[in-house]
Amino acid sequence: MTIAPLKAGIIGTGFIGPVHLEALRRNGIPVAAVCDTTDRAQAAARQYGIPEVFGDLQYRKLLQSPNVDVVHITTPNRFHCEMSLAAIEAGKHVVCEKPLAMHAGETAKIVKAAKKAGTVFAVNYNVRFYPAVLRLRNAVAHGELGDIIHVNGSYLQDWLFKDTDYNWRLLPKEGGKLRAVADIGTHWMDTVSFILGAKITQVFADLSTFHKNRKRPLGEVQTFSKAATGMKYATYAVKTEDFGFVLLEFSNGARGNLSVSQVAAGRKNCIRIEIYGSKKSAWWNSEEPETLWFGNRDTANEVAVRNTPAFREGATGFMDYPAGHVEGFPDTFKMLFRNVYQTIATGGKAPRLFATPEDGHQEVKVCEAVEKSHRNQAWVKVNGDQI
Repeated sequence: MTIAPLKAGIIGTGFIGPVHLEALRRNGIPVAAVCDTTDRAQAAARQYGIPEVFGDLQYRKLLQSPNVDVVHITTPNRFHCEMSLAAIEAGKHVVCEKPLAMHAGETAKIVKAAKKAGTVFAVNYNVRFYPAVLRLRNAVAHGELGDIIHVNGSYLQDWLFKDTDYNWRLLPKEGGKLRAVADIGTHWMDTVSFILGAKITQVFADLSTFHKNRKRPLGEVQTFSKAATGMKYATYAVKTEDFGFVLLEFSNGARGNLSVSQVAAGRKNCIRIEIYGSKKSAWWNSEEPETLWFGNRDTANEVAVRNTPAFREGATGFMDYPAGHVEGFPDTFKMLFRNVYQTIATGGKAPRLFATPEDGHQEVKVCEAVEKSHRNQAWVKVNGDQI
């Protein structure tokens, strides 16, 4: 199967845009065009050798390019809806960063437009494509763990630990009402829902902001980057959460709890998932991506290593390197895009494991339930409206 004839265009050149570009090229997919502000678009084009450049955020011109088959939207959240709808209208396939949009009203529009168009649309929940996650999904589906009793986990980072750490995600008008939950918590929730094959139906949330006020550099700072030495700051009130805790109920009857934080010193990008079943348990940590643990009551616990016989069920086809040759964060993007482009190339015949607009819509509805639960300090059901 060849996916090389397909060409990509990327809108947005911040932290995640180059991650998309690298993963595309590792799959042999040419990046034909890039769009951002003029200076940033031109700089990216020079650095990565991209032939078509669209400055002044003129993304609609990129959408008209006959050299672009698939559009990757890697801009701040507030642009996702308008860009997704425009790309669908232009007849392009789409890969959009998460969250899919700012609120469920916007995501519902994207779901309807994508259904009508019939093109391929993926939401970039890349954590699904760690081989350990795919193996866990297979284990649950085949009853290896038994009935799922409960799920425990966290997503912890420290890149916003200091009051001088800054990024557009801190601003509600750029990223939405929620920050830690929407930015990283949705990755965990989507991944666990994917593993269990069950949706989140109800939540109880407690959110908190440690830095009530932060210092914003007088100049922009890229994600996971620090302000330049000697930069001046302006103080502003923080309206989004630094950390939080969410109790969860799933459609299969399982319960769960999630801790999420962007002020956890020493945790750079740590996803932890523990699934407890009636037969055995399983747990995984993204900071040790090669290893999956299985827990037993009456016999020794088990350790499975990526790309060995104990690991292959469910993950075959999504591992390129031998055991001991670590496949981690960048490889999840490569595998996700491979799945997306194979789906396009085969007319939908390839197994569709990536998150769909419906999945993106679900995660935004969960976020809205989390925000309402925190505000009311009560259990809140996730809106079950049909699209």
